[in-house]
Amino acid sequence: MTPLTPGFLAPASMSRPRGSRRIDVYSPKLRRRLQCFGEAIYHQCLRLEADPTVLAYCERPAYFTIGNEKHLADFWVRQADCEWLLFVGDSKPSFIAHIGPGEYEARAVPAAELAAARVWIENWERILPVVTSCQNLLTAPLLDAVRRFVYKPTQLTHIEQEFAIMDLTLVRAGVFTLLHSGRLTAPSLWTEPLSLLTRFEPAEGEP
Repeated sequence: MTPLTPGFLAPASMSRPRGSRRIDVYSPKLRRRLQCFGEAIYHQCLRLEADPTVLAYCERPAYFTIGNEKHLADFWVRQADCEWLLFVGDSKPSFIAHIGPGEYEARAVPAAELAAARVWIENWERILPVVTSCQNLLTAPLLDAVRRFVYKPTQLTHIEQEFAIMDLTLVRAGVFTLLHSGRLTAPSLWTEPLSLLTRFEPAEGEP
């Protein structure tokens, strides 16, 4: 296995592509703001943020050269034992990209893949602002209490009822933060809009 590189902490400098919309988003995972140029890049950013197996990522990490052409990767992504580059909206097959001493598998994210994840993406557009706004207000005891209560599939409304004496904004943020960190899961968010009836359950491997 190729050793992991130090990674990328900040995007490469570039001007906004002509005709593209700039979308600013805050990443609770990275604890910084990102600039996404275009809806497709923004949607893939949400997918990376929502995936608890993604430990770190960076938009527009670096340029590399294929032949005489210079290319800018859309994202660098790291999981526990691997890392790669992503090209959004590209249909090219995977290939190996060399940036300095690093060697990375480059993968495509076709438009059809983003379209198939539309409901999931829309749900996380609603979830992430709650996680972000309460990031510094949540306590470990609250998160642990919510996690212990959700020992089986439980509707969001029942979780909020259980903790009704508390600030329900923080209770909901706690549920979403546990989802964001991978301690809870909610499979229906792939196919149904988030609601009070959404069921949350322990993630695989959680006691």
